[in-house]
Amino acid sequence: MTLATIQDAPPAAVSGGPDDAVLIVDHLTMRFGGLTAVGDVSFKVGRGDITALIGPNGAGKTTVFNCITGFYKPTEGMIRLRQADGATYMLERLPGHDVNRVARVARTFQNIRLFPQMTVLENLLVAMHKPLMRASGFSLAGILGLSGYRKAEAAAIDKAAAWIARIGLTHRADEPAGDLPYGDQRRLEIARAMCTDPVLLCLDEPAAGLNPRESGELNTLLRLIRDEFDTSVLLIEHDMSVVMKISDRIVVLDYGIKIADGTPEQIRTDTRVIAAYLGVDDEEVAAVEAEVGLTGASA
Repeated sequence: MTLATIQDAPPAAVSGGPDDAVLIVDHLTMRFGGLTAVGDVSFKVGRGDITALIGPNGAGKTTVFNCITGFYKPTEGMIRLRQADGATYMLERLPGHDVNRVARVARTFQNIRLFPQMTVLENLLVAMHKPLMRASGFSLAGILGLSGYRKAEAAAIDKAAAWIARIGLTHRADEPAGDLPYGDQRRLEIARAMCTDPVLLCLDEPAAGLNPRESGELNTLLRLIRDEFDTSVLLIEHDMSVVMKISDRIVVLDYGIKIADGTPEQIRTDTRVIAAYLGVDDEEVAAVEAEVGLTGASA
């Protein structure tokens, strides 16, 4: 057990929601020189929930993601990841690569990062490279074709094939990933992240650039991940039609500060959120709502 791991009693319930949190962000602060990008932000991601992190451009959402996933070490605060068996990982203390390998946090990025010249199947097998390397004895068993490695390789291919089927790309499994339509590439990237068996899946603007049909397919995939795999999802998203349809909870940032945290219904009518998105002070919200025909939205 390292300094980054502590052991708790197993949770009493697995019903989801903030009271049974898989991720606890506590007083997170990130400074870059004299600039405070994120200031004293706290929130929870419920186990088995889809939680959206939203806010205007420059609100600090990606900085929070980078702290959670190990790309940044926060200036202050704690980030705890609680496994179902009670083990808790202090993510801010883990080396970046161990956030995925040990704590089982996976992420995607705003820009698609597939290997375009590799096939659809090969892109998913890449996600299982480390367990395959261990099974190969770091090459020797693989070179000799020993039975243990052959079994591990077959299991990895079966797992990848199952995810390819779930995203409807079986007929293109042997084609280069770069030849896929944009929406298919988005879903393939999410499937690749799921091949690492994450406890928490972090998605950075997964609906960016998608048309309405593709957004609907994305929604279906995220619900499947939550409902069938019991994987908690934390996503940054600007497409409010996606956020409001699939989120169990929404956290709102503005200028690096948390201004709201609640259900979609609560967030939809929160005057602080409306003010942040309209770019006006709180006291001006009513006047602007009346002007653009939103009177009553904040009632």
